[in-house]
Amino acid sequence: MENSNVSSKQVENEESGNNEKNTGPLLLFVAAFVLVVIAIWQFPEGKVEKRTLEMDELIKQEDIVIREQPKEEVVEDSLAPIEDEVVLQVPEVVIEEVVIEQVEEPVIEEVNPLPELNESDSWLQVKLPELTWRKELLKLVIDEDMIRRFVVFTDNFAQGTVAYEHSPFVLPNTKFSPDEETVAFQDNQNVWLWNESSSKRFNLYVDLLRSIDSASLVEWYFEIKPLVDEAYQELGYEDDFTIVLQEAITNVLDMELPKEKVKLIQPSVMYKFHDQSLEELNDSDKLLLRLGKENLLIIKSILLEINEKIAQQHNGIE
Repeated sequence: MENSNVSSKQVENEESGNNEKNTGPLLLFVAAFVLVVIAIWQFPEGKVEKRTLEMDELIKQEDIVIREQPKEEVVEDSLAPIEDEVVLQVPEVVIEEVVIEQVEEPVIEEVNPLPELNESDSWLQVKLPELTWRKELLKLVIDEDMIRRFVVFTDNFAQGTVAYEHSPFVLPNTKFSPDEETVAFQDNQNVWLWNESSSKRFNLYVDLLRSIDSASLVEWYFEIKPLVDEAYQELGYEDDFTIVLQEAITNVLDMELPKEKVKLIQPSVMYKFHDQSLEELNDSDKLLLRLGKENLLIIKSILLEINEKIAQQHNGIE
């Protein structure tokens, strides 16, 4: 049964193959015939007619319609260039000149160490001319053992005595003399009036003091104060010498000048004050009287300024 089915299928396949083979040539023949008919219809009598196309004919031809391609939508890109030219104004760069300020280093003054007390005279002889513009008057200063002389004389003066042998200055060459023309006989003795011109022998000393700047003098005093204290301690004191110096200055400032003319007597070689109240003054006050009224007023004004500056620096007040 199965064999019969197979054989029938084979027969069908063979018949279909034969049919395909028979229809192939037939199709070719039909196509060739159609081509021949078209050729005869287009070109009769076997001739090709040549003719010129007239302009009207060309015009009458249907217009060729060219279909426009749809325009693609142009999507503007945000980054697309802008038609209008944009001019960007770039600010001019100003390069500032850098000025480097030079920081000045603080000038530290070199402080030369003080010499030993016994070797201080030569050092002071160099320093003293820096304090005054009247250098020619420095000849009035004794340049030997100067610090000790200053300390001893000041200490005695503060106590009311005058240590002439320890004076920092040379003594005047001119001696004191009364006004001889004013001599009068009173109380069984000759009485003279004070000779104001005799006080001029102290003018150069006053001029030297006036030529020194008070601030510089006070500054210089505190510079050499260690040597001053050493000389003061040699006298057996432990106190601050500045206090002694201020006491001596105060004695000068407190000195009152006589309101009446000063009279003198000469019971012996030395002259004395006729007024007993003046004669009882201590030696330091009598020395101030001999300076004369004008000189004493000048010295007072100078010492007043010096005393104030000493007090300020001694108390730490600038």
